[in-house]
Amino acid sequence: MDLTVVTVTWNSSELILEQLRSVVAGCQGIAFEQIVVDNDSKDNTVALVREHFPGVRLIANAENKGFAAANNQGAAIARGDFLLFLNPDMRVEAGSIFRMLSWMKARPEVGIASCKLVDEHGRLNEDAKPRRFPDWPDQLAIVLKWPHFWPGVLNRYLLKDFNADREQEVDSVRGSFLLMRRALTDKLGWAFDPRYYIWFEDVDICREARRLGYRVVHTPIITCVDYVGQSFKKQDTLWKQKQFTRSMLRYFKKWEPRWKWAILAASRPVGIALAWGHDKLKG
Repeated sequence: MDLTVVTVTWNSSELILEQLRSVVAGCQGIAFEQIVVDNDSKDNTVALVREHFPGVRLIANAENKGFAAANNQGAAIARGDFLLFLNPDMRVEAGSIFRMLSWMKARPEVGIASCKLVDEHGRLNEDAKPRRFPDWPDQLAIVLKWPHFWPGVLNRYLLKDFNADREQEVDSVRGSFLLMRRALTDKLGWAFDPRYYIWFEDVDICREARRLGYRVVHTPIITCVDYVGQSFKKQDTLWKQKQFTRSMLRYFKKWEPRWKWAILAASRPVGIALAWGHDKLKG
């Protein structure tokens, strides 16, 4: 089998059917399978998938296992030579995955690839661009909300000079559309480091790929609509800050000198307090 498309859902009923239909059209000419791993949705996501796409291999978790663990569940039963991790709030064009997979097959040195991600109006989605590997100053700025007062502080990290219409090697790509060579997961024993619950697992796997000698590449050969974090919008700021900073510290403990981890660990209580205050002000 050429490809397995793995999608993790959590209260994703608004967009999951559109995504699944688009995948079928996008995979024309490919021997593929679709796996949906649901993280204990409280809406009718599971029922919709079962009713409208009975051929999809569905795993319905009794608890929310997090993004990395749920994707690993899908990868563990995948039969494809390539794995496409595709968020439920994505839409691909007819034939596009076929083109992307053909491109990847011709480049054995590429371990991970992503495409040009746009919003529903066809404009480049700034929130979904590749990014440089994080360093302590930019992550400190995020935790302490400095961009609200100093907008340019994250320009380096967010690749503000990035040309999305040029094929290029990058540090990391967004996990919402992440095409991965199966050989990479075979070497690691997982698709995403299971120590991450949510956030940083996509950055981590890109760094693992480069450590193993693979290239991580952005290609504009296709575009894909990324609605960006529809499920996340249902979570409050405090929850998101706790999860983000927890994963951030795991990433820095794994990859960076301890002094960088220590600076960010000291900032975490302040960031959580700011998030708590934000939620209180919102009522």
